[in-house]
Amino acid sequence: MGMEQKLSHGAIERAKFREMKEGTAEDWALIGGHFREFASGVADRVLDHLKLLDGDFGGFPICRLEHSLQTATRAYRDGRDEQYVVMALLHDIGDTLGSFNHPDVAAAILKPFISEELHWICQHHGHFQGYYYFHYLGMDRESREQFRSSPYFDACAEFCEKYDQAAFDGDYESESLEFFEPMVRRVMARPLATLYKMEETADA
Repeated sequence: MGMEQKLSHGAIERAKFREMKEGTAEDWALIGGHFREFASGVADRVLDHLKLLDGDFGGFPICRLEHSLQTATRAYRDGRDEQYVVMALLHDIGDTLGSFNHPDVAAAILKPFISEELHWICQHHGHFQGYYYFHYLGMDRESREQFRSSPYFDACAEFCEKYDQAAFDGDYESESLEFFEPMVRRVMARPLATLYKMEETADA
């Protein structure tokens, strides 16, 4: 980091407290302004992270990014709405950081922007996808049955059957990531529910 960058970084207006309990209304107004600006870039950061799946095969017939694109493309061509398509696109985005719980990671990213049903599908798809291969790994392929009483059981089973487990075809022509980018931006433009939802500013 050069001297100019250090000076620029040091010149950024910041809150004055050393502990949160010392914070003032002015401090939190300042932090809130930064939060709104930073939060507006969430779609960019999500798309950048999704690109990390490019070229990552893990032994599969196609790379993880192509699997994501193919899953989303199949859902899109089947007439699913944008929330559903974006969920399908991002359902495995947790593979990089959540090797042991990737559905939870993806579901956490998507939760503020999609319906309860779609969030449930994303969070539980690992168990439902396991129906197709767990038995080859000495695991219980009926793992999904523990969720049989959920009103979203059939919807999750359908997602895996029609789109997720079917999306490993090397000859399938998927839409590009650029095709889906506007959908991601629209879905993530305004959260439906979040702990940090703030009042709109007067000039918004």
